[in-house]
Amino acid sequence: MSLLSPVKESSASTRRPRQRLTKRDQLLETAWQLFYRNGYHATGIDRILADAGVAKMTLYKHFRSKEELILAVLEKRSDQFHESFSRFIRAKKRAPERQLLAAFDWLITWVSSKEFRGCFFQKAMAEYQDLHDPIHQAALAHKATFYGEIRRLVVESSFPNSKTLADQLTLLVEGAIVYSHATGSPMPAVQAREAAWSLIKNARR
Repeated sequence: MSLLSPVKESSASTRRPRQRLTKRDQLLETAWQLFYRNGYHATGIDRILADAGVAKMTLYKHFRSKEELILAVLEKRSDQFHESFSRFIRAKKRAPERQLLAAFDWLITWVSSKEFRGCFFQKAMAEYQDLHDPIHQAALAHKATFYGEIRRLVVESSFPNSKTLADQLTLLVEGAIVYSHATGSPMPAVQAREAAWSLIKNARR
């Protein structure tokens, strides 16, 4: 199960009726799936419209261009990502230091899922390489927010030189995502967790 997917109810009696997606949300969800699976440049507007089952006029009612659609998808996925991440690390009453390790437990769970195909935001920066491109900037802003969450946990754990430790832990996460995708194995994330634990222990000395 993807960490960004809703939890499925185990009993029919506890199921709630699904909310009908608006046309805008339908476009965003379809575009996200196609962009994630096939890439941004390789996915054309006509393919998105066909899969979403909406007319071109509906698309341009909500988004003036493909770029605007991509930016909206990035924003929505970023919000969902951060909500999922925060919920995961706060699921148990852990001290901030243990929440740092929980971030790597989250990472292992994510890269082990069948839906994992790498990082949506890393892909965006790779396809839109100009540092000033709005899509590159939006993906980078997502990464900066994630880094800020790691930095907050490091500061709350009262580590000396919190910036260095936060930098190192974030690099471990980002590298593990790339290598797990490249190899199709969660082992890089497992090894990143072990390395993170060593860094955390050494930071106390």
